[in-house]
Amino acid sequence: MTNHHLTTTRRRFLAGAAAIGALGLAGVRPGFAQAAVDWKKHAGTTLEVNLIKSPRGDLLKKYQSEFEELTGIKVNSEATPEQQQRQKAVIELTSGRPSFDVVHISFHVQKRQFEKGKWLADLTPFMADATLTDAALVESDFAPAGMAYAKDTAGAIRALPFSVDYWIVYWNKELFAAKGLAYPETYDAMIAAAKTLQDKDAGTSGFVARGMKNANTPVWTSLMLGFGQKAVGDDGALMTDNDKAVEAAKIYQQLMTETAPRGVTGFNWSECQSAFLQGKVGMWLDGIGFAAPLENPELSRVVGKVGYGVMPAGPSTRAAPTFGDGLGVTEASEKKEAAYLYCQWAISKEMGARLFQTGAGVPFRNSIVNDAEVLKGVKMPGDWATAVSESAKISQISLPVIIPVTEFRDVFGVALTDLLGGGDPAAALTKATEQFKPILARSEA
Repeated sequence: MTNHHLTTTRRRFLAGAAAIGALGLAGVRPGFAQAAVDWKKHAGTTLEVNLIKSPRGDLLKKYQSEFEELTGIKVNSEATPEQQQRQKAVIELTSGRPSFDVVHISFHVQKRQFEKGKWLADLTPFMADATLTDAALVESDFAPAGMAYAKDTAGAIRALPFSVDYWIVYWNKELFAAKGLAYPETYDAMIAAAKTLQDKDAGTSGFVARGMKNANTPVWTSLMLGFGQKAVGDDGALMTDNDKAVEAAKIYQQLMTETAPRGVTGFNWSECQSAFLQGKVGMWLDGIGFAAPLENPELSRVVGKVGYGVMPAGPSTRAAPTFGDGLGVTEASEKKEAAYLYCQWAISKEMGARLFQTGAGVPFRNSIVNDAEVLKGVKMPGDWATAVSESAKISQISLPVIIPVTEFRDVFGVALTDLLGGGDPAAALTKATEQFKPILARSEA
């Protein structure tokens, strides 16, 4: 490669970095030039990348020319809507001849399926290679749930954690102040606050979360984490009808029947968000990634009035319910090192800062979400960024890591909807557990 070409490439890269600065994206510097990584090792290679159509996938497509300049690798990326992307990826991976080298994976839905199919390459040796991996990219830099998602049962890293969605409590500071309330640090305090905030005369509800079947299941599994328990144990046993599961369901039932808006059985996240935007709801439990519209004066009546709180503590522990996605290299790819370089670039400090600052997602890497320079460019309020970094310290996977996640959500979603109609939590969960047991057993056969 000529010196002229190297100079041109570097000049373009620095010009790109300058353009980032002009956009107000703070703390993003061209760190690649200083790394010991041989980014040009696979120049001339062409990669096929299968992305989910989302703000995250869009960001990777938008800046992929920078990766191409940095590496000399040509990228053909396709972004399709989530459900279609999942189906297409599984069909191709099952065939053993996928058309892509890199795949965008929804950990909370696909981790166990991909693991059982042995579809993803082991990235552990690549991460240990100083000529392939930047020294700053280490396991300890990721939120605990990120590494739990990334590793298979044998401890091999099968994907790099990309973007995380922690569940938090959005709270209306104005409504809280009017009732002389502080942010609830425990489940009991949250229930008490919701009851105090409930004001039929003013048309105000104390609490809202997803009531629609299937969508409602993560609300219950998230509450279960505070009891020190997951829906499916590490040994694969269902723990969905024991005392702790029932107590978590009782809290869901109480909050949703006594303090939620009318019609909540039809609410998914979007209906919850709309209700909260109107300023008539005290608390809303859901993903931190739904925050941006709350601070948009064209959409929201609560601009400047929203608090972003870490999930309150349950009787046993305080846990931030965690969902997320990652990027993996297919086992069938003949270009694994080049594909790994793409994954590494996608979760780099530079790309993570863009993800964070534009509100497109939250990086799993602590060095990004805790970086003072990066935080200067975050458009959301300081509370929001604090909720991110505090949640990272106590992150726990909320949905069970099993193949039939959708069926799990369907079966227990029906049980939870039954509770909103006054059903008995213990009876509803026992029935759902018996119904789901054979589904889970078949999936692991």
